[in-house]
Amino acid sequence: MSKNSAPTQSVPRRIDSTSQIREAVARILDGLPTDAPFEAARSARRQLKRKESKRVVQGALERHFAKLDLMPYQAELIKLLSHIEGTGKKIIILFDGRDASGKGGTIRRVTRYLNEKRYRAIALGKPTEEQKTELHMKRYIEHFPHAGEIVLFDRSWYNRAMVEPVMGFCTPKQYRAFIKRVVGYEERILADGATSLIKLYFSVSKEEQRRRFERRRNDPLRQWKLSEVDLQAQALWDEFTEKKFRLLQRTHTPKTPWYVIRSDDKHLARRETIKLILKLNAYRGRSRTLDFEADERVVIPGDQELRIMEKQRKKHGRFLW
Repeated sequence: MSKNSAPTQSVPRRIDSTSQIREAVARILDGLPTDAPFEAARSARRQLKRKESKRVVQGALERHFAKLDLMPYQAELIKLLSHIEGTGKKIIILFDGRDASGKGGTIRRVTRYLNEKRYRAIALGKPTEEQKTELHMKRYIEHFPHAGEIVLFDRSWYNRAMVEPVMGFCTPKQYRAFIKRVVGYEERILADGATSLIKLYFSVSKEEQRRRFERRRNDPLRQWKLSEVDLQAQALWDEFTEKKFRLLQRTHTPKTPWYVIRSDDKHLARRETIKLILKLNAYRGRSRTLDFEADERVVIPGDQELRIMEKQRKKHGRFLW
């Protein structure tokens, strides 16, 4: 794909390997031992039909090789963390975007092998009544990294530009003030010369978001993830898309750029996010054999995404994502 061509919304989504295995064994689950997992596996293998068995093997192999695919880049993250620890640098990474777009899963892959003393993953809840009276940025600034540390925000101060105005959690005046001032805040954050800021917007298609919501609704281990916003996200799809456009239009700058991550394929989104973080930060010992160039189908600079969205509106009369 040329650098000037417009990528599609996402690469084809792989079937989730865990879902493949779950669906294959669902038919025989009631007859399997519950207290002996290895015996249950042997019993299931004997009872599965040939087609089901193939799906299980395929799913297990996909999961195995996806893990192997990430590991060299995760090893590079360890080098990066060691470098910033030695130099006193600081990295802030924002994971924003739609609900169920894969932000949390990507954060877990980024941090999986890192020294827990040198990074923090921050997911703030609703502001308290006292915090509502303070500067919007304040409760985020309180979690900024110390020298030699990485902080990853699972949703950031940009809630004020997306979720809050759509859901009525802030006033139009508060929204306009934030949009007007936020880039100035970020430039001051970067003024110390030691801090790096990476802004990521995770973009999932409407159909894939619906599928992931259904999985959360039907899986008792994931039901806690369904929030008030999740339950309205599909109905408010166009409103969120409009706010995404305004967000990129007003807050993507050469000094504080956005990168849009197409995340229908979770594995590619995770791998390409890690590659992007590594590419945007210099560090000692970088591998000479790994490919750090972004997959242009997955990582879209914010200004390019704006052009794509403007073409959509011109052709279809509305934004498609």
